Amino acid sequence: MKRRKLRDLEVSAIGLGCMGMSAFYGSTDEEEGIKTIERARELGVTLLDTAQAYGPLTNEILVGRAIKGHRDEYVIATKFSSRMDAGVPGDMSSIGPRDGSAAHVRTSIEGSLERLGTDYIDLYFQHRVDPKVPIEETVGAMAELVEAGKVRHIGLSEAAPETIRRANAVHPITAVQTEYSLWSRDPEAEVLPTCRELEIGFVPYSPLGRGFLAGRFTSPDELDENDFRRGGPRFTGENLEANLKLAAKVKEIANEKGIMPAQLALAWVLARGDDLVPIPGTKRRTYLEQNAGAVEVELTEDDLALIDAELPEPAGERYDEAGMAGVNL
Repeated sequence: MKRRKLRDLEVSAIGLGCMGMSAFYGSTDEEEGIKTIERARELGVTLLDTAQAYGPLTNEILVGRAIKGHRDEYVIATKFSSRMDAGVPGDMSSIGPRDGSAAHVRTSIEGSLERLGTDYIDLYFQHRVDPKVPIEETVGAMAELVEAGKVRHIGLSEAAPETIRRANAVHPITAVQTEYSLWSRDPEAEVLPTCRELEIGFVPYSPLGRGFLAGRFTSPDELDENDFRRGGPRFTGENLEANLKLAAKVKEIANEKGIMPAQLALAWVLARGDDLVPIPGTKRRTYLEQNAGAVEVELTEDDLALIDAELPEPAGERYDEAGMAGVNL
């Protein structure tokens, strides 16, 4: 597996998003999830992305089981945001309000360390910025965790450019995580240029459009009843009809190159710069192996120009109204 750097943190060129192994994407199979994480290590995919909110709490527990005995062969990224003092594993209603206070940062890390079965986190993200707390307070407390050896690098998820600048002035930010893909290119306007100016790495999540660009479903009716994508703005009504044309074009171009649609979508993200490390999520070894193969795909300038010219604009927001209110803060 090729390697890349997020600022000064070296990781595999593609990571593994672990969220779907425990939550949000319908049915789960914990043992297959663990085997997928183990297979990732064999393939050289060492960056694992999890979060307290995934489950909640259950995904960190699963990752902790999977890495046992091989902790130092992985780069573990996890995230905090909402209060989990009374968090019940698997009970989404037990998640408390968002809290970026220094006190919460200091207590939050302890639960993650315990669930992951480790004494340090490689990359610790604030999952969503708390607009009620100055980012300087939050990052200052995260910096204390670095000094204490509990965290090695810190990051922000879905942060606005000015927030990133203020945070980086307190302590070097290693990476910013934001949705970025062939149909979510908003970061190109301001967030990605800000990261590059400050030499901050960029971690695109959902680089496969939550599986849609990979052709893994064409209608929400194909998804489990408890899959949150069923109500996603891009997967319903007229938006779905428009976006099916986008996915069909991705498939058409991929077929012409003799690769899978997922590999084309990932190769496009990888081609945007060596400072990008996408983290496609999957809960199956077969898709992991397919995704890992994208690092060997070379897209020419003509390929990239064709993609820009022929892919239609996506229809619909990437989250519902409540979800969009929590990003770019």
